[in-house]
Order: sequence, then C-alpha cells, then structure tokens
Amino acid sequence: MSSYDARFRVWRGDADGGELTDYTVEVHDGEVVLDVVHRLQATRTPDLAVRWNCKAGKCGSCSAEINGRPRLLCMTRMSVFARDEVITVTPMRAFPVVRDLVTDVSFNYAKAREIPAFVPPAGLAPGDYRMRQEDVERSQEFRKCIECFLCQDTCHVVRDHEENKEAFAGPRFLMRVAELDMHPLDAAEEAGLDRRRTAQDEHGLGYCNITKCCTEVCPESIRITDNALIPMKERVVDRKYDPLVWLGATIRRRRTP
Repeated sequence: MSSYDARFRVWRGDADGGELTDYTVEVHDGEVVLDVVHRLQATRTPDLAVRWNCKAGKCGSCSAEINGRPRLLCMTRMSVFARDEVITVTPMRAFPVVRDLVTDVSFNYAKAREIPAFVPPAGLAPGDYRMRQEDVERSQEFRKCIECFLCQDTCHVVRDHEENKEAFAGPRFLMRVAELDMHPLDAAEEAGLDRRRTAQDEHGLGYCNITKCCTEVCPESIRITDNALIPMKERVVDRKYDPLVWLGATIRRRRTP
C-alpha cells in the first residue's frame, strides 16, 4: 500500500471564535477524508472534535465542508484531490459552531417538530392500507434522506441570511411536507389541515428560488428540487391563483355541513 503526505487546513475553535490550522498528515491509498481526520486525532491533535458514527454514508453524522463544499467526510475519497492540493476542512457554515468541526444542528430538529405528521384515513386499519406501486416509488425517494443536513447547510436562504431561519423550514423539511401532500393515504385535508397553505405561509416555500444547490450536495442523490419543491410550488400556485381550483374549493367548503 502506497502512501504520501497530504496538507490539511482544519478549522479549530469554538463558539467564541477560531482559526484554520495547517497540518501535514500521512494518507494511504483508498482512504476517505474521515480516515485522515481520525489519523490527525491519533497522532497530532487528540482534542480535535468531529462528529461521526457509521462511516458508511448512512447516518449523516460527519457532515462538514471540504474546500468550501458541503460533504460527508466518510464519503469523500482522498483520490478526488491532487496530492499537492491543500485540503481545507471546516464546519457547516449555516449552523452555530460547538467546537472544531462539530456544529449545533438543533435548528433542524425544531423545524422537524413543526411539520404535522401523517394523518391516517379515518376508519381504516393500518393493515388495510393500499397504495399503487407508482405512489410507493414516488415517496420512497424522499425516504432515502439520512438527515445529514447538507441541503440545509448549502441553501443560501439560511446560509447567507440568519434572519430567515424563523420563517423558513429549509429543503429537507419542505421535502417532507411535499411527500406528505402527495401521499394518497394522507387525510390531512379531511382533518382540516391544508399542507399546501402551511408550506407557503408557515414553512417558507416562497423563499425557495429553486437553484438546485440542495440537490447537488445530497449524498443520496435525491432530486429534492425537481421531484419535491417544484411540484409543491406548482400545487400551491394552483390552489392559490387558479380561478377554477379556487371556485371548486369555495363551493366544496360551502357544501360542507
């Protein structure tokens, strides 16, 4: 197994501030960035903080930024970089730093709690649920999400504008709203919950300008923009501005006892 010395620049610090620190570290063939970070911990910086768990690209824990791009440390191979390239590893920019490469992602869990859950059809037992295969496949893509929050991190609506966080759920959770809205068994509307209205008015769908940056960084290759956000925007527009849809909804409401 061949090896070489790579130059790393790692952000060190905490909520009060920090700086980039240069290291030279040995790299072996076939390694990923997380391997190198672990070697730094073992040989040079035992107090370097980094969050990780599965090292298989399925837990979403080791999210960070490598040369400015949001990535999973465990899924970024060293072979994609030139051997003489300086590799810069920094924490996710959209979230507050706890220490070194670890950020406080509690914003995402707060947004998750704001999304109303699936509403099962009244009078239908769980074992009696029936769905067409195409409906299963449609939502299955969104269920591949590992909640690494890279899409949240790269979304400029919150990345560059901290003041938007209160009103904007971010692509991960707008995708969740879209998934539930297109679910054929979700009975939210019958229960008085309009997911399309809440997506626009409460979760900030209108802030999204479909740049597809969230799709580009998704490690599960979920087409967040094309298959969730754009269709959701179209359904919101239909509901809000199409006169025939508005008239039908108005008549239906008047007939409801």
